[in-house]
Amino acid sequence: MSKLLTPRQAEELHKTIIAYLSSNDLAHSANALREELNIGDSFSEETSKKYEGIMERKWTSIIRLQKKIMDLESENYRLKQELETSTPTSFLRGNQDPATWLPRAPARHTLQSHRSPVTCVAFHPIFSSLASGSEDSTIKIWDWELGELERTVKGHTKAVLDVDYGGPRGGMLLASCSSDLTIKLWDPSDEYKNIRTLPGHDHSVSAVRFISSGSAGLPSTGNLLVSASRDKTLRIWDVTTGYCVKTLSGHLDWVREVTPSFDGRWLLSGGNDQTARLWDAASGEIKATFLGHEHVIECCAFAPPTAYGHLAALAGLKKPPLPSSSGEFVATGSRDRKIKLWDGRGTLIKTLDGHDNWVRGMVFHPGGRYLISVSDDKTMRCWDLEQEGKCVKTISDAHGHFISCIRWAPSISNEPSAVNGDTPGRPSNSGKGQELAAAKANIRCVIATGSVDLNVRIFAS
Repeated sequence: MSKLLTPRQAEELHKTIIAYLSSNDLAHSANALREELNIGDSFSEETSKKYEGIMERKWTSIIRLQKKIMDLESENYRLKQELETSTPTSFLRGNQDPATWLPRAPARHTLQSHRSPVTCVAFHPIFSSLASGSEDSTIKIWDWELGELERTVKGHTKAVLDVDYGGPRGGMLLASCSSDLTIKLWDPSDEYKNIRTLPGHDHSVSAVRFISSGSAGLPSTGNLLVSASRDKTLRIWDVTTGYCVKTLSGHLDWVREVTPSFDGRWLLSGGNDQTARLWDAASGEIKATFLGHEHVIECCAFAPPTAYGHLAALAGLKKPPLPSSSGEFVATGSRDRKIKLWDGRGTLIKTLDGHDNWVRGMVFHPGGRYLISVSDDKTMRCWDLEQEGKCVKTISDAHGHFISCIRWAPSISNEPSAVNGDTPGRPSNSGKGQELAAAKANIRCVIATGSVDLNVRIFAS
């Protein structure tokens, strides 16, 4: 003790211990210590009062400091990881290079108005409008740049499970689907008037997406919509007539999610049967079945052509597929807490393991290098495909409760037929390098998420 403390410090410590013992009715121990230290009557009751409580205060201070040190060490580690994965370009440009931008806390806006958990979000491809759906049966339209509520759209009688913008050229629509078994189409140009209701599914409609133009063998370019349902089917609809033009059967249980490829040729779905399936949109045939998850598949996504180079390297291919080729690589997220990357034939390339709860949503970075995911563990995680899928950034407590959905704002484009969340246009084989570079340059660095905490959050540069 004498080697660590000065005589004065040692004396103060001894008196503090004696005062602590005395105040806790341990008089025998206190007297024994006083005798051993040869502290006589000079340590009066008044002196004891002076030292009372010091031991407890010091002890709790140490615990608080230890926690603060641990928090600082954790933050230091996170910042080091961020520095290691940053590129020189991102430093030179203030980390504003769209191709390498990643979301960061805090969110730019927290949008509050829903009265029940938020289930889905979707960006308008042209304007700064964002639609969100909720278990409160309403759709809210927000201005995501200003962080303001524009209107509340009512019509569904049960929970709204998904929303999406799209439709014919020059005729942008908002589609929504619900537990009330219907799909509804709303006209943004006419104060979101309900222009059509599509009945036909026999159970809750879980997901709805507009199909990009150019799908071979299907009618009315830009007029098609695909839906997924708890009735185990997918349905393709013509939004101009309201007719179901095709029903796809193959899943053995609730189909939770469906998404089309950028050219509309392929559809990817996943659900409670723990499988994902790749469909030919024109013929309705299953091209591949993805087996490997051990629980319900909650979300799935097609990799954009900008990601082909990184995923081809992960898959051990000598060269990536052509940018004009769609359905080459996909990702699936599951309640087994894992994200899996696959090639278009159903071969598993990589498993991304890091979330501590159900994976509920994910998007590929339009620049192609990253995959962003959200989970019931309240985090948003960024996975670097260039580093074999390493998790390079975690936004802890991105929401106060389970995070149910995520969307990336569509890239800037003059094409009015762009479908929500996709890079507009179909890459051609000629000048593919220039086209991919142009796609990266037009990236909008804006992400929206929704949560059981009733909030929608906007993460933006």
